[in-house]
Amino acid sequence: MGAPQLSLEQPEALLRALYDAAVQRAMPSHTLSAFLPAPPKGRTLVLGAGKAGGAMAQAVDRWWPMDKPLSGLVVTRYDHIPPGGESWPGRIDLVEAAHPVPDAAGLQAAERMLELTQGLTEDDLVLCLISGGGSALLTLPALGLTLADKQAINRQLLECGANIHEMNCVRKHLSRIKGGRLAAACAPARVVTLTISDVPGDDPSVIASGPTVPDGTTCADALAILGRYGIAIPEAVRADLTAARLETPKPTETWWSRCSVEMIATPLQSLQAAADLAEQAGLRTYILSDEMEGESREVARVHAALARAAAKGHGPFVKPCVLLSGGETTVRVHPPKPGAAKGRGGRAGEFCMGLALGLQGQAGVWGLAADTDGIDGVETNAGARVAPDTLDRARARGLVLTDHLDRNDAVGFFEPLGDLVLTGPTFTNVNDFRAVLVL
Repeated sequence: MGAPQLSLEQPEALLRALYDAAVQRAMPSHTLSAFLPAPPKGRTLVLGAGKAGGAMAQAVDRWWPMDKPLSGLVVTRYDHIPPGGESWPGRIDLVEAAHPVPDAAGLQAAERMLELTQGLTEDDLVLCLISGGGSALLTLPALGLTLADKQAINRQLLECGANIHEMNCVRKHLSRIKGGRLAAACAPARVVTLTISDVPGDDPSVIASGPTVPDGTTCADALAILGRYGIAIPEAVRADLTAARLETPKPTETWWSRCSVEMIATPLQSLQAAADLAEQAGLRTYILSDEMEGESREVARVHAALARAAAKGHGPFVKPCVLLSGGETTVRVHPPKPGAAKGRGGRAGEFCMGLALGLQGQAGVWGLAADTDGIDGVETNAGARVAPDTLDRARARGLVLTDHLDRNDAVGFFEPLGDLVLTGPTFTNVNDFRAVLVL
């Protein structure tokens, strides 16, 4: 299949092609086989969690020698098993659970994984397949916490605007499997983690709350974050955190010498794939960063200012060009006003609303923001598009952008305009993709 034919006269199609190129670069079927270790003397156990878990498990099963023992369990998000996976004759069990708020299916999967680690020896290999979303999918509350407690804490973390590092610090210390605890359960077997990064900086201890890597954060750090955002926890658990009884495995443990991590796909690699394709269309490409964090609407204001400057011939960016960025922004959820419907949307849609507001219909500028897993938050769209006529078309339909921003209602704004990006699950995840095209 050849490269898509790109034209500057079809800016929306061009932006979608860049997004597709970024997603394809992160597909496990394209990347995973090069990182597989040699089969061990003993058996190979596959354990994993994440939005890319189904595709990663299928890739391992495809490439692992048929004459070598292989078994295991991988949990992914509902509807994230690739086509045919439900009935595939694979050697690895695939199960589904809820994301971003955990459910009983995720808890049961985590319990099963710990059971599967029983009886491992030094001759065995544990192949861990970890990708973004694994933290919610692999839930096993600390003693003293119920699933309902974890669900409530997770919702608060998602809605308060905490960044991914803060959320995962709390999750690690309130879990019996995250923060290196899964690796501890696998000792003395060799543990090889194959991971797809969805976090700024590609720190494996942050991806899915690092179930197989050492944790550098502490119970005190978790307590400080809970206090900063006013998140309630049971008093018995607070006491355990205060006394450091819920501490995670630290790098000083000797068994870490038998654990390694391979990064098989990253946000920067996906942005570079999009940049390479854009350059084929005659565009100058500028990768602003693959590590952007902060409020989605505020990050969008910065992108809008840079794009407007480029459109007017000012600043360091020379048109025609495309500005690319990745990372993981946040959305502080605002309660709806009395009588108003609760907003629907995620980080990408919130960014696009902020971008449209910042651009104010600037001629010659288009934008697209979408999550590379194909799901923006808990909705069915991946993200949204912005065009020079977005605000005009909205006004013609009686849509007031600031009202939708006030209640985080990206779907309510972009759906009537036909400007949602719809892909369905992509079966991978390197987090946010943003492209702003200046012609």
